[in-house]
Amino acid sequence: MKVCVVGGGGREHALAHVLARTAEVVRARADPSGIDADLYVIGPEQPLVDGLADRLRSEGRLVFGPGADGARLEGSKVWMKQVLHDAGVPTARHGAFDREEPAVRFLRSLAAPYVVKTDGLAAGKGVLVTESVDEAVDDVRSKLVGASFGDAGRTVVIEEGLRGPELSVLAVCDGRRAVPLAPARDHKRLGEGDTGPNTGGMGAYSPVAEAGPELVEEVVERAVAPTLAALQRLDVDYRGVLYAGLMLTAEGPKVLEYNVRFGDPEAQVVLPRYAGDLAAFLAEAAAGHLTTEPTFIDDACVTVVLAACGYPVSAQTGDPISGVEEAEAVPGVTVFHAGAERGADGGLMTVGGRVLDVTALGADVGEARRRAYRAVDHISFSGMQYRGDIAASAAAPGRPETAKTAEVMW
Repeated sequence: MKVCVVGGGGREHALAHVLARTAEVVRARADPSGIDADLYVIGPEQPLVDGLADRLRSEGRLVFGPGADGARLEGSKVWMKQVLHDAGVPTARHGAFDREEPAVRFLRSLAAPYVVKTDGLAAGKGVLVTESVDEAVDDVRSKLVGASFGDAGRTVVIEEGLRGPELSVLAVCDGRRAVPLAPARDHKRLGEGDTGPNTGGMGAYSPVAEAGPELVEEVVERAVAPTLAALQRLDVDYRGVLYAGLMLTAEGPKVLEYNVRFGDPEAQVVLPRYAGDLAAFLAEAAAGHLTTEPTFIDDACVTVVLAACGYPVSAQTGDPISGVEEAEAVPGVTVFHAGAERGADGGLMTVGGRVLDVTALGADVGEARRRAYRAVDHISFSGMQYRGDIAASAAAPGRPETAKTAEVMW
């Protein structure tokens, strides 16, 4: 089978890496029209929202990724919340606003923490979570006038802040059935101890000890399956990944939001653990006939994101990168390229905000984490920043720690 992976980030590198175990893989950064393949796997959210899957399907091609109608789940948080409401899926109390006065009034009716989200796509950075109502009010004003995210933020969703650990459950869907993959947990904040601004994700790990089969089954039954059924009622034939970002509250799991593609960096820790033929599995979903039950190896996986100086506000690019080959010599380590490309001299250089995903497999989370940070020690580029506490609490439950080797520069 020949598979075309659309997109040029770390998630797509991970997809290509795992698909290549059983298939011939080609990659297209954007438009794959000139590529003849048996299956097209669309990685990023923007082309899905723009209707790339629809166009390819209209040409008779087999595509893993929802059409523009299903991609609205990520393209519009307002619409997503309406689908959740109609499906009876547990989620936070919320309101949608395009004017400042009612937005601020609703905001002041809530208790901290306060959550303000852009309605449209914002590359994972359109969410503010704060204990300060004044900061939240300022954020609402900035988004509504278009100063923060342009038109994507001119409508905002304000939510009550939920408390508890987060969890990511990615489910592969064939339009009628949803099959969950191994759960993962990512680290969204830039700074150690979950401080600083939200990012697209600074690291992740899988498995998650408290997310056993019973919890995953509950998430599917109470959230994913009802959502898929609601989409069917809207005549949406959803074939692709339905990624539920969840908060494990005292009242049970609640959906924070849905994404319509593999998570980034969750894909980097879930996919390497996949034990079967990923290409055949995704092709089944794309064809509307899922029969395979996914299985995963016992090994744990940890990924540490290396980000450029200035990320997530304004990333510095064009800096040479050294040490990747030495990093990959560490047992169990693969370095996925997120915002890194070869320059004219053949050397690797930074071209994006999140530059590299240093990913390691190990017998448990502790070993995978040690290997990942040992590999990080070999890599350098100007202003490199990363978190030293990725998966720390999972590696040593009850005793959060910071990697001794990390030099985190904000």
